[in-house]
Amino acid sequence: MTAVTPPPETLRAPLVVEFPFTRSLGPVQSAFLTGLRERTVLGVRTGTGEVLVPPVEYDPATAAELRDLVEVGATGTVTTWAWNHEPRPGQPLATPFAWVLVRLDGADTALLHALDAPGPHAVRTGMRVRVRWADERAGAITDIACFEPHDSDPVAEPRPHDGLFADPVTGIVAPARLDYTYSPGGAQTRYLRALAERRTVGERCPSCSKVYVPPRGACPTCGVATTDQVEVGPRGTVTTYCIVNIKAKNLDIEVPYVYAHIALDGAGLALHGRIGGIPYDQVRMGLRVEPVWSDDGRYPDHYRPTGEPDADYDTYKELL
Repeated sequence: MTAVTPPPETLRAPLVVEFPFTRSLGPVQSAFLTGLRERTVLGVRTGTGEVLVPPVEYDPATAAELRDLVEVGATGTVTTWAWNHEPRPGQPLATPFAWVLVRLDGADTALLHALDAPGPHAVRTGMRVRVRWADERAGAITDIACFEPHDSDPVAEPRPHDGLFADPVTGIVAPARLDYTYSPGGAQTRYLRALAERRTVGERCPSCSKVYVPPRGACPTCGVATTDQVEVGPRGTVTTYCIVNIKAKNLDIEVPYVYAHIALDGAGLALHGRIGGIPYDQVRMGLRVEPVWSDDGRYPDHYRPTGEPDADYDTYKELL
């Protein structure tokens, strides 16, 4: 019998995409969030008399501008729900809870939030609930800590409100975060393992012969698998570039700096890379560059000029 060597294990790694989303508030959203800070829930009335909570600045049906603010109740009715067995960091409650849509008294639409309940057996569509206010409020949806069960009679009508509060909230910073486990697949696993050996490996399409770096596992043009591995580079040519003037958080690189498309020798398309070892205003199309590897030797930290003459435009014009 001939021993069969199993293929190397495909790489997997936890990844986090996180950024702060900053936005200014118009008069409607400003009044809504400032109202939450003051334990007041505001909605907006449309031309047909419907009350929307949370309020919006334009009617979703007619696109008409909406400014008629009204105060609705802090009690309401659950219209639908789903149980959350395993709360994630940053969610309203640390213990299991229900996500609920609550139609507050006086509103015609429902607000999504959390319901603190002992278990799914204690939640039902049609149950009455009330707002549990956060102890410390700053003018955000989190000023509603959650909802809790509450027996009460519905409030009949919303009350007009001028939307005026002292020290109104005019802007918010909402953090956005996505945690997930990423697997690059077989083709990019081979590419990353080669980088750890200071080699750059692409894969050739058997139909059009284009060498993809990084490889994608299949040619997006021909739709066939790319299984023929080809070592390219390590040197390459700058095909086009941009100058970065905004410093990124947690990135220890002084601005301005240059990111470029670099066509490695033998590759059929360009990859992204930072250019170093040269003033930013001396980077140019056709510049010949080579990799400078990271301290751990696992990937090119940036590319620097090789000192060779610039490449002729005709040699890379198809790789822009």
